[in-house]
Amino acid sequence: MTLSAIASGTLGMQRAADRLEASAGRVARFGTGLADVDLSTEMVNAMMAGHDFKAATTVVRVADRMAQSTIDMLA
Repeated sequence: MTLSAIASGTLGMQRAADRLEASAGRVARFGTGLADVDLSTEMVNAMMAGHDFKAATTVVRVADRMAQSTIDMLA
């Protein structure tokens, strides 16, 4: 279970980073005439990606602590 939690957390961090990168790309195109960009929406997207990343890192940290506790009990 712990390894799947770590994998899920890692996947969550990657997805959040991808969302942030996509949002940053859209913001970079703002004002170039290449795309219609709503800055307030992109700010919300960036903030949500940050919160998602923090939540995923918490999952990984907790899973790591659980694995370490299991190892400590078995040692």
